[in-house]
Amino acid sequence: MTIKRMDNVGLVVEDLDAAIEFFTVLGLELEGRAPIEGEWAEGVTGLPGMRVEIAMMRTPDGHSRLEISRFLAPSVVADHRTAPVNSLGYLRVMFTVENLDDTLVRLGKCGATLVAKVVQYENVYRLCYIRGPEGILIGLAEELR
Repeated sequence: MTIKRMDNVGLVVEDLDAAIEFFTVLGLELEGRAPIEGEWAEGVTGLPGMRVEIAMMRTPDGHSRLEISRFLAPSVVADHRTAPVNSLGYLRVMFTVENLDDTLVRLGKCGATLVAKVVQYENVYRLCYIRGPEGILIGLAEELR
């Protein structure tokens, strides 16, 4: 086997504080927050002069992380936050939640909006897509027992 685990999924936002609040309400825990810059960061991203502030959010089980970044330099060059579901490239991150209806109410207070409707897939999941902070597409699923 060549892969040990998936370490994290990255999102780029304009308002890091609002994103941290949103994902905290969803149930993730802020693991750390830090500025990132320097030769090593430029080397891995290919962005000369890169300066970014990141927040690392951890899922309750401790196995997955969401890295949220706010670029200070260079300027953001593209915006895919409101791209439709059938767009090419990174699209969404999906979270399994304990109670979908309760989660939607809590996230609605943070500005989340339902993309279409909550649907049921066989007797396995209830799921939906929402638009979270800055229009980012997020999937939510509740396992049916």
